[in-house]
Amino acid sequence: MKYYLIAGEASGDLHASNLMKALKVKDTNAEFRFWGGDLMQAVGGDLVTHYQKLAFMGILEVLKNINTLTKYIKYCKQDIAAYQPDVLILVDYSGFNLRIAPFAKEMGIPTHFYIAPKLWAWNEKRVEKFKKYIDELYVIFPFEKEFFEKKHQYPVHYVGNPLQDVIADRPPTKAKAFRTEFQLGQNPIIALLPGSRAQEIKKMLPLMVQMSKLFTDYQFVIAGAPNRTKSFYENYIIDSSVAFVPNKTYDLLSISNAALVTSGTATLETALFKVPQVVCYETSALTYFIGSFLVKNIKYFSLVNLIMDAPIVAELLQKNFNKTRLTKELKAILDPDNRTTIFENYLELEEKLGGKGASETVAEIMLEKLKTT
Repeated sequence: MKYYLIAGEASGDLHASNLMKALKVKDTNAEFRFWGGDLMQAVGGDLVTHYQKLAFMGILEVLKNINTLTKYIKYCKQDIAAYQPDVLILVDYSGFNLRIAPFAKEMGIPTHFYIAPKLWAWNEKRVEKFKKYIDELYVIFPFEKEFFEKKHQYPVHYVGNPLQDVIADRPPTKAKAFRTEFQLGQNPIIALLPGSRAQEIKKMLPLMVQMSKLFTDYQFVIAGAPNRTKSFYENYIIDSSVAFVPNKTYDLLSISNAALVTSGTATLETALFKVPQVVCYETSALTYFIGSFLVKNIKYFSLVNLIMDAPIVAELLQKNFNKTRLTKELKAILDPDNRTTIFENYLELEEKLGGKGASETVAEIMLEKLKTT
């Protein structure tokens, strides 16, 4: 069959590429045309537009580039009409993809959406748009199935979390060579994951780095984001004891004893590597104030606690993200008496996620549904 996929950012490129691989196994004559990135291109098919051309983050940046986005949306519709795919696969990136779905629906093209936006946290009314324009929705967190099916009477497919596949399938880190390459020494490592956006790093990293002066028996290592050069981080490397590792977060986590993590997908990744963590987040008072009105009925901030529906990792938000609290919580996760419980909770988290195989599950369900369309 002919598959048309749209992924608008790096994570979407990763998960879409794995889905394409799974589809090729089950449909050996599969043809792909897509908006995405290098990973999807490596699988094979025709790349229409690279996601980097659509990388507008935040409301203001989107508004400044609204004319460009409008042109891309128009072009995408024209390209779909010309290609006439058997199915349109939308991967996350809902702001763009939900503008394409109604067009495909009008043309009679089945619409499948992989990795739902966080409608359970904010803008819940968009569920109605999904019900109207998306034929099949694949969700990656167990609580999302209950949200869509019980609260909104919208049947969805829970397929497991694709991060489990990515982590399980990666080659093992050669710890000794990794330490030598980045001059990390032999002290146990505390990883610092301050996020990838400039404003996050500027807010989070200075306090994270301060911990190196209090926990001198540990090697603190900054995990550099793929889109940031070392020069961006140099103001935060307060002395030679703080190391920097660019674009190798998974390798770093695989040999870390603990981590300080800016809230986001990284909290789940850290948990899947079985690394005890403190979740941190601070933004401007105005942004937090506005967010508190937009985000509804959410007991926890981190994905780990949301999935477990329990506070299994400490969350330090806004004013609680301070030197005293961070020192206390870091001591707690380094205490051997606490670490057994943390590891047991992480194993339970894995069980809730359902193990690896998300891409294969999506491919199997998708093909079965398309046979009956």
